Amino acid sequence: MALTVAQAMTLPGMEMRLLAGRAGLARAVRWAHVSELADPVPWLLGGELVLTIGLGLPADAAGRRAYVERLAGAGCAALAFALGEAVASVPAEVLAAADEHGLPVLEILTPFIAVTEAVARWHADERVRGERRVVAAQEAMARAALQAGSAGILRALAEHTGGEALLLDPHGTPRASGPAAPSPGRHGAAGARAAAGVPGVVERPWHGRAVAAARSAARRSATVLDDGIHAVQVQSLGFTGPPSGWLAIRTASPLEWHTRMLANQAACLLAMELVGVRANRAKAHAQRAALLSAVLDGTLTPRQLGELCPVAPPYEVIAVRARVPADAAMEALEDVLPDPDAEDRAFVCARPDGTTLFVLPEDARPPDPGLSDAGRGDAGRGEVRSRGARLCDRLGAPGGGCRAHDLEELPAAARHATALAGRGADAAPGYTHVDELETAALLRDAFLPEAAHRFSAAVLRPLREHEARHGGDLVATLRAYLEAGENLELAARRLGVHRNTLRRRLTTAERVSGRPFTDPGHRLHLWLALSLGDLVPPGRPRDGESA
Repeated sequence: MALTVAQAMTLPGMEMRLLAGRAGLARAVRWAHVSELADPVPWLLGGELVLTIGLGLPADAAGRRAYVERLAGAGCAALAFALGEAVASVPAEVLAAADEHGLPVLEILTPFIAVTEAVARWHADERVRGERRVVAAQEAMARAALQAGSAGILRALAEHTGGEALLLDPHGTPRASGPAAPSPGRHGAAGARAAAGVPGVVERPWHGRAVAAARSAARRSATVLDDGIHAVQVQSLGFTGPPSGWLAIRTASPLEWHTRMLANQAACLLAMELVGVRANRAKAHAQRAALLSAVLDGTLTPRQLGELCPVAPPYEVIAVRARVPADAAMEALEDVLPDPDAEDRAFVCARPDGTTLFVLPEDARPPDPGLSDAGRGDAGRGEVRSRGARLCDRLGAPGGGCRAHDLEELPAAARHATALAGRGADAAPGYTHVDELETAALLRDAFLPEAAHRFSAAVLRPLREHEARHGGDLVATLRAYLEAGENLELAARRLGVHRNTLRRRLTTAERVSGRPFTDPGHRLHLWLALSLGDLVPPGRPRDGESA
């Protein structure tokens, strides 16, 4: 808060009268200074209440006008005369120039030393009041951090600085802003738009400047952008290493000292909040990864996964042909899933084959208009495929994607996505979705999942019933035999059994199935029943869903 000329005239013990320059009563008084020089400007810094008895006034009218003009141009707050010592009254040309330039001219009856002490005392008291406000604001931000996290910190910072605050991620993408509820009358239609579709971020015209400053800044830095009307401070968050984010605050110019202090306090609170959030997210992702691995390895059923974790099918399953560290995986998720709630429903799982599996909730928004027709699927799928491509680009590794309509389809979708990610670098340099392979999409759409399941169950029922009564592993044995091209030696090695054991199992399987394996039609039925889940990609549109 600044001391204005009007306020200085009413300080305790002050006796002053306004003679001219009423338009400048709102000028800020930084100090009170006595000068009898003909040109005191070289010795002033601006904001001074200049006290004089008139000894330095030029003798000619033009010189007196120039005297006032120089003081006004130097940013002086006001000119105060003690009359009766050197001059009996203020010359008319001084008053006229003061009115023209908006420089208040006062008659003062108070001793100069008393005026100087009063102004100094007011600033000292204001400093104490400011420190008390800063302490109160710091306490409010600390409470807000405990109660509402980052959003509460930004809201408290904006409230106690009279400005607006914005939180950016390490890449300069807006994540939250304060105040959260804009006034439509003040900000208009633009103020009601969510920046980049991120909940809790209300787009403002100054956000672009803050984002540009964050993205062009050094690894750790603080920058102030001041256009003379508003000041925008952008500073990095974090204690060591690369920034964990950026805080931007916009207030009236110039940037006050207490605003800098509160911004530093908020930056520390936000950095601690981000450290805690990242640690909790890493722990949650590790737990979810263990559960997904158990489903893919067959030790946990998809139904059990749904009971243990919040899920929201359909899913987009993305396999990236690289072992992605946990921190890099979470940063990539932040880029492709701007909604934190969506990230809470995502899975990231490193697989033994060196790939990393991402299971993301499918985006229900319309497809991206920039995608080609070949890249479009049912509603929302085009945007999701684009998201898979962005994820692979972000990680710098090729990948494949497949849709899983429900949890039961997750293992099959993971197998198909992994197969696409494992294709040669020349065949799949970037990201390939199963729907972009015409034969796979046609094969999937030709089968009803329920009908394919009934077919497989009917063909394999005699073998599974025999296994249930007498033990043995007839289904796995038959699959290994057919996958090996009916090569006994290769199939036995893959199963880890002796070839004679394999022969006995195949003899039993042939007898139980009711027809000899030399019958091509019988072998075809068995092979389809065993491999439909691998040949036919999941994610077929259900009844009532757009194709």
